[in-house]
Amino acid sequence: VEVRTSAAVTGIDAHGVSIGGERIEARSIFWAAGVQASSLSRSLGVELDRAGRVMVDADLSIPGHPAAFVIGDMAHLEEPERGLVPGLAPAAIQEGKAAARNILASIAGRPRKPFRYRDKGMMATIGKHRAIAQTGPIRLTGYLAWLAWLFIHILYLIGFKNRLSVFAQWVWSYVLSKRGARLITNRDWRLPS
Repeated sequence: VEVRTSAAVTGIDAHGVSIGGERIEARSIFWAAGVQASSLSRSLGVELDRAGRVMVDADLSIPGHPAAFVIGDMAHLEEPERGLVPGLAPAAIQEGKAAARNILASIAGRPRKPFRYRDKGMMATIGKHRAIAQTGPIRLTGYLAWLAWLFIHILYLIGFKNRLSVFAQWVWSYVLSKRGARLITNRDWRLPS
């Protein structure tokens, strides 16, 4: 195991990683990096935090721009009782649903509701048959946590076809002891003109 700190990664693929002009061949790469919001946030002309995230009101709208919403790891929302909402997928999913409800409320002339993050816990796989999971007072480790991790990750994929594809690839990879599925979804998110 080799740990590199303060190294700028310039490329990564299935066979290794490039750091500047140096190439490191590796089957497994673990990358822990700081999080910075998309450069799009800097082009908006609104207040940002030091990581480049857009400061948002409790209803996830941009202060002074009630028709514009920001969610996910591009949003900076401080909850009074919890602090900063984490830039994690479960938080982004909850924020997306809350923003949609607030948009519909505005259209219907109803008041918007402030977003409240519900921490569902944390999970991490650390190898075949090994994982950790914690939700509230329940803590799992080992094989049972690994199965829970697999189930939850398939559950949150969009569409039955994606779920089935990833599950089949995981079973195939499990039997042959190869790498898991790499799923990239490509959607055109532009609004129709």
